[in-house]
Amino acid sequence: MRIVVFILAVAFAVSPFFSSGFGGFYRESFPVQVSRWPAQPAGWAFSIWGLIYIGLILASGRALLQPGRTPEWGRVAQPLGISLLIGVFWIEAATRAPVLATVMILPMAAGAIIAMLRAGREWPQLLPLGLYAGWLTAASGVALSVVLTGYGLLSAGSAATLLLVAVLVTALAVAALRPAAWGYRAGVIWALIGVIAANVSANDWLVVAICGVGIILLIVGQARQWQKAT
Repeated sequence: MRIVVFILAVAFAVSPFFSSGFGGFYRESFPVQVSRWPAQPAGWAFSIWGLIYIGLILASGRALLQPGRTPEWGRVAQPLGISLLIGVFWIEAATRAPVLATVMILPMAAGAIIAMLRAGREWPQLLPLGLYAGWLTAASGVALSVVLTGYGLLSAGSAATLLLVAVLVTALAVAALRPAAWGYRAGVIWALIGVIAANVSANDWLVVAICGVGIILLIVGQARQWQKAT
């Protein structure tokens, strides 16, 4: 299973080169088109994927080459492998079928979170899994908000507000289950910073406020964890 996960991590990392890449959903993909989706981060925020790809390859490579030092990888491998397998095809789905991509990203995120919760304490394993799970937690909310708006089920503002609050509640709950995984909080915070950047210029201060409160809560929670550790 270790070799399978390593191969999937590499395949996941190279998958963007076999597509047009992904920096957010396109309005033209939906029957109801709006000028902007408030929950979608600024395009530059998606650059975190480069760090995530490298981290996952290094973590899975280390688990493959040093099984004695990563005994917990046996419990990590299955949910991570499922998540990565879905991820290999996710970008292509996102550009062609956003609804399918949204359905795919939920088990993808769930697998990443379970893998992180099962990971060992060493940072070479916990950090990349945390970043991966954190970003996917936020991305799941973004995808759902876009689909709800794109199919006319909610207005862009209502969908963004509802799903951003849901992301924050989920992120705080998951972070509480694995306090040492500061990479998870960092992944969510990075996504929220990207959302703030996309909304300041549009003067959407409600979304900015929700994200700002979320960032503060996540940072305070991490600071308390570090304080307990010392």
